[in-house]
Amino acid sequence: MSKRVLTTESGAPVADNQNSASAGVGGPLLLQDQHLLEKLARFNRERIPERVVHARGSGAYGHFTVTDDVSDLTSAAFLNTVGKRTELFTRFSTVADNLGGADAVRDPRGFAVKFYTEEGNYDLVGNNTPVFFIKDPLKFPDFIHSQKRDPFTGKQEPDNVWDFWAHAPEATHQVTWLMGDRGIPASYRHMNGYGSHTYQWTNAAGDAFFVKYHFKTNQGIRSLSAEQGQELAGKDANSHQTDLLQAIERGVHPSWTLYVQVMPAAEADGYRFNPFDLTKVWPHADYPLRRVGRLVLDRNPDNVFAEVEQAAFSPNNFVPGIGPSPDKMLQGRLFAYADAHRYRLGVNHTQLAVNAPRATTADNYGRDGLMAANAQPRGEKNYEPNSYGGPAETGTPLSAPLAVHGYTGTHEAPAHSKDDHFFQAGELYRLMSEEERARLVANIAGGLSQVSREDVIEKNLAHFHAADPEYGKRVEAAVQALREG
Repeated sequence: MSKRVLTTESGAPVADNQNSASAGVGGPLLLQDQHLLEKLARFNRERIPERVVHARGSGAYGHFTVTDDVSDLTSAAFLNTVGKRTELFTRFSTVADNLGGADAVRDPRGFAVKFYTEEGNYDLVGNNTPVFFIKDPLKFPDFIHSQKRDPFTGKQEPDNVWDFWAHAPEATHQVTWLMGDRGIPASYRHMNGYGSHTYQWTNAAGDAFFVKYHFKTNQGIRSLSAEQGQELAGKDANSHQTDLLQAIERGVHPSWTLYVQVMPAAEADGYRFNPFDLTKVWPHADYPLRRVGRLVLDRNPDNVFAEVEQAAFSPNNFVPGIGPSPDKMLQGRLFAYADAHRYRLGVNHTQLAVNAPRATTADNYGRDGLMAANAQPRGEKNYEPNSYGGPAETGTPLSAPLAVHGYTGTHEAPAHSKDDHFFQAGELYRLMSEEERARLVANIAGGLSQVSREDVIEKNLAHFHAADPEYGKRVEAAVQALREG
């Protein structure tokens, strides 16, 4: 039997389905990568009308107040003065299940914040984990397919979940997070949020820094065991929505303290691992947390559909002083999120109340389209440049330019002195208490033992052995015991 060749939708053979095309080995991704754009655009259009991922969510309004001076790091106006307050909307979500799924399940949680700043809306679209399963957006549609309901059985299948992870050794770190104690938060109020990606901040002098965001819950971390999660999901599928709604209604306003890790841009190339790899964290010993401000949620939406379901967050909504990094997953999301919203909600989704700027006014030449609400005044021109006083460009970039070098094409990640897939998963395992390790091993074994193919089990066990010998031995013994029992 001849080997089947992977092709694009037009039938052209795919040379590399593991790495997106970039400008040099570590540079930004290229718009010319037709295979990447085709995969992401098609993936965004697979389901209507709910979100393909993060379908099940809850949201609330609030404000962010600057508590510490960070003007040496960024020129962003909403961060330029201690005591400055900015209105915001936050949406929490599960990732894999459908709109009707339960809240208390083992799954990463979305943690998205829309800041209504005077320079436009700034969207920070993160998770409750500082890392993710993959580091190249080309693999994202395949990853989500493996985690969603199987087309034949109509339910999530351990064979699919663990088979993908068997072929993605870089997922070992995030799998360790997910299967650990924080895999099922007790509520949205009792979990941290992370920007996860690396972003760029630029100060007024043009100095560039790479940063990672950390929202630390002021309610304390609380999580559920697998048994507690199953019980709660059975009693109230909307448990986290109920908790958030009722807490705010009774005046108990959840809050988070925002910190950032800061890496001078010049240090990125020489760091011991790729600092733009979404499967890795920056050790706090190298880049300690620096406090920025406080996020408070104090008002529930009046209409969940209008304000939560139609809320559209996109990581390419930047403001002056904040921009992207060469993080490949972030680069892919800069396209994919906005494209998904244009498909799901329409090209004029930014005119919806929850998505429209509040501290400033959008003024551009976007016209018409389905559900257009910004009717063009009589005689106003719809092109630029013009001689009639229409909005004009500023000539000032939002962030500092990124240096790129090398040849275009698909590339493996740039080489660093310590850049394997497993060492941070091992470090995380060794940070855990004995009780935490026991629960982690039991959670992994409970899923992996259900896989039908021995080779898939063996590949996954090899990842845990590579992370830490004890970790691998304990998972292997637990899986064997369950399969023999």
